[in-house]
Amino acid sequence: MKKLLLTLTIALGFTLSSNAQIESLAGPRLGFAIISASPTSGLINGYLDFDDLGNDLPSDYDTEIKGAITTLYGWQWESRFADGGDVTGIVEWIALVGGMEKGLFLPSVSSMVGARTSTGLEFAMGPNLSLGGIAMVFGFGYNFKSGNLNMPVNIGFVPGRKQTQETEAQYQTEWIDEYDNNGNYIGQTWSETLISPAYTTDYNTGNRFSITVGFNMSK
Repeated sequence: MKKLLLTLTIALGFTLSSNAQIESLAGPRLGFAIISASPTSGLINGYLDFDDLGNDLPSDYDTEIKGAITTLYGWQWESRFADGGDVTGIVEWIALVGGMEKGLFLPSVSSMVGARTSTGLEFAMGPNLSLGGIAMVFGFGYNFKSGNLNMPVNIGFVPGRKQTQETEAQYQTEWIDEYDNNGNYIGQTWSETLISPAYTTDYNTGNRFSITVGFNMSK
């Protein structure tokens, strides 16, 4: 019985020692994102969004609206599962806000599942929710250490998706008074004048490439 307890104690101590090598990297995140031509990049560059543009939507975003670069600020939370010594499974929740240097609030939330090694290398993927809608995000990272300071650097990629924006026709409507040949009022008729016809615009939600750096202390 004593030998069994000693063996379990040694095994538990070894497991904790192995898992302790894999740092928890939860904490603040700073970085920037590159966004290809899309409604989001147009908003960052000072263009209006779809609702404000109305029937003045550009027919080709790739030529009329350029890509943009914006800063990112946020936080990462994480938990672990399936600890395996030199490799452990991780679940990350990452909330970021972009566009603040332009006075904008562009939120983005990701939930990612992946793995991290004792060397600081990690990869993960999962859903991302932003103003562009729901998409998948793919991430890779590496933790640089300086003493007890962890500095995780993460690279994320969110591929864009093709979308279609439908615009309704616009009419000018009015009641028109009618008179007979003698100038006598006989009533009103309803008039509709087409101002802008209905049409659709194909666009892309935009590819997003981000680089963020985090900071926390080893526990």
